[in-house]
Amino acid sequence: MHKPLFKPWVPEWLIRGSIGLMMLPLLALFGLFTSNISATAGYYGIEPIDVQYSTIVYYAALASFYSLEQRFFNYLPTKQYFIINVVLLMATCYVCYYTRSPFVFFLTRFLQGIFTGGINSVCITLIFRRLSDERSREVGYSVFYGLLVISSPLVMFTASLIIEYFDYQALYKAMIYMVLPGSILLMGIMNNIRLGRRFPLYQLDWASFIYYACFLCLFGYVLIYGQTNYWLENFHIWTCIGALLLIIPLFVIRQVNLKRPFLNLAVFKYSNFRIGAFLLIPFYICRGSLNITSNYFEAVLGMDPIHVSELMLANMIGVAVSVLVSSRLILLKKPMRMIWLSGFGFLLLFHGWMYFLFSTEADASTFILPLIVQGLGAGTIMTPLIIFTVSSVPAVIGSSASMAGILFRFTGFTLSMAMITSFQLFSKSTHQEDFRNQVTLLSTVATDRLAGYQHQMESHGIPRDQAAKMATGLLHKAVEKQMLLRYAMDYYAWICWGILFVMLLIALYPYFSHTVLNLKTRQPEPY
Repeated sequence: MHKPLFKPWVPEWLIRGSIGLMMLPLLALFGLFTSNISATAGYYGIEPIDVQYSTIVYYAALASFYSLEQRFFNYLPTKQYFIINVVLLMATCYVCYYTRSPFVFFLTRFLQGIFTGGINSVCITLIFRRLSDERSREVGYSVFYGLLVISSPLVMFTASLIIEYFDYQALYKAMIYMVLPGSILLMGIMNNIRLGRRFPLYQLDWASFIYYACFLCLFGYVLIYGQTNYWLENFHIWTCIGALLLIIPLFVIRQVNLKRPFLNLAVFKYSNFRIGAFLLIPFYICRGSLNITSNYFEAVLGMDPIHVSELMLANMIGVAVSVLVSSRLILLKKPMRMIWLSGFGFLLLFHGWMYFLFSTEADASTFILPLIVQGLGAGTIMTPLIIFTVSSVPAVIGSSASMAGILFRFTGFTLSMAMITSFQLFSKSTHQEDFRNQVTLLSTVATDRLAGYQHQMESHGIPRDQAAKMATGLLHKAVEKQMLLRYAMDYYAWICWGILFVMLLIALYPYFSHTVLNLKTRQPEPY
């Protein structure tokens, strides 16, 4: 008789609660340090763009270690494997608490990606071992990916409160304290058994892992730093591109000749997989554009991080509703084309709506409904698209399909960050020249605005010479706000055109070959 996964006396509600309590902080760790980029950059003495790249490094570790992680997961008893990853993850947080070294920060972010992947793998397996039929597994998919989508506003709210009332170091303490309750509960109620067949740890493909991890990190570096370093005018960008051109063929040749490839390239032979993987990229680009809205709240409307995060919580309402609806649509076997068009339609409505709402003055309540609409779009697309992509290939290469899907999600996420950075620099230089031609001392608009600012300062008892200097500063600040507004509007306009193009492709594609969403033999991947 097989030993049960959990101890017999443990009630079902405690099992589910413990798993959820463990997963929430892990999902939060992904964006914990980018929820307040300026605070992270100031603490480590790095640039804001370096903080963004740290997230790329974290994601690269999650994606590249997936194949090896499965080997370790199968080799060790589940409880033992879980404890090892939890201890190592908390150790990285402890190291970060006592150091301010940028190198240590990037190194621990990479290690945190590896250890988080191991813990997530255990938690997800535990979830789907509790769900036997297709309906309950669909609920499991929806709950997991719903948590993944809403983790961003949740972590933003939590991090803002911690930084506001404590110090930056408290983020690492909070991470340890958030991980402890769920991990202690799970360790107490689990039996020390294996969930899969034991495979010895020999012939681990470390070479492919190194190739793959280097490829992801270099690819992210080129996209994130390319525009700020003037692309091919910079030696580091040239070096990274050269390394990429060398790594890619070496990795492909290795996978073709291996008996058990690290990533089975046969997944790309299936048309439905290619469709799903392609759609993951614009979806993640659309998701990433929400950062511009939160930046607008803070930089233009002058909202503090706590109020920005509170407003962004409205996005969770849309996600929760759409996740429930999309799961129901999948169970009813509704066409994927209809679900995707609905989701991208919500995202189109959000971006078009925000285009007309961007202004220097606005009431915060005005943005609640658009944020809910954005959540409706993200929640409607996320689960059906990932299930469709992974289910498009035979089960025997399902792990490679999951790994390739993570690659495309990584690509979409990185492209989104790179596009925002590049477009911001390009738009700023373009609009700066326009404002420079319009806002001069000979311009009546500029002189009137300066006079108004100066009069306002003098009315508060500020001496005339100081008021004149402050008025000039206020005018420059107003110009900066206008440039940010123009950049946000231009970017959202381009996103609208991009969404329309994607929706047109979905609507006009001749057919989607029939794909059976076999939820009985699959489980979601957490990245």
